[in-house]
Amino acid sequence: MSLHETSTWYSHRVKREVRLSRWGHFGVPVLVFPTAGGDSEEIERWQMIRAMAPLLGAGRVKIYSCDSVAGQAWFAQEGDLGHRMWVMNQFQQYVRHEVVPAIYADCRTDTLPIWTAGASIGALHAVAMVCRFPDVFHRALGMSGTYDILRFAGADRFTLDYFVSTPLRFVPELNEEDPRLALLRQRFVLLASGEGRAEAIQESWNMAKVLGERRVPNWVDSWGPSWHHDWETWREMLPKYLAEWTSQ
Repeated sequence: MSLHETSTWYSHRVKREVRLSRWGHFGVPVLVFPTAGGDSEEIERWQMIRAMAPLLGAGRVKIYSCDSVAGQAWFAQEGDLGHRMWVMNQFQQYVRHEVVPAIYADCRTDTLPIWTAGASIGALHAVAMVCRFPDVFHRALGMSGTYDILRFAGADRFTLDYFVSTPLRFVPELNEEDPRLALLRQRFVLLASGEGRAEAIQESWNMAKVLGERRVPNWVDSWGPSWHHDWETWREMLPKYLAEWTSQ
């Protein structure tokens, strides 16, 4: 089996061609979401795969990444704001109903829990997938996360598509009797952030507050002012936490 493969198909959910890349041969499947407008191989170009080589070589993790369809639409200002919010929801539905089955097929099982990770806007989707679909996704690592991107549009109104895609919005409204909430309380969200250039750790604290109020296990880990909103930071964070998680 090749250690690196990329699959391409047309998704009717997001109405475009999409790609899913995979690195590794064995281990816990980890879906890494790209930054804002990144594609499925962004993490390789930015040396994240090289940083995780020991974990990949030891068969502790298999890394997957998909095109950031929602981020590309949002920051290219595709259509009007309502359309971009629709794409955001459809993107997460595509991940759940197309990417997840592809990961299961690659792993030859549909019983493995999937972990998620992402930096910047990718952190939003990493956390959202665990909160929306805790039956499938068991852990999330949000690095230098931005968890409410409405401010980038200079707007204060949002659609149902945006609401259901943004855990800062929908987690507080989960019904106490919702089985999803009971499952979510068995999951874990780690929110890591530097406090250096272009970082906004308050975003992580805001997300943690929402999760904590619903008794969802989470942890904010500050790396301090020497760590900036950049790939150098994330190349250190991702292998560190994955090494810890796979040692438990």
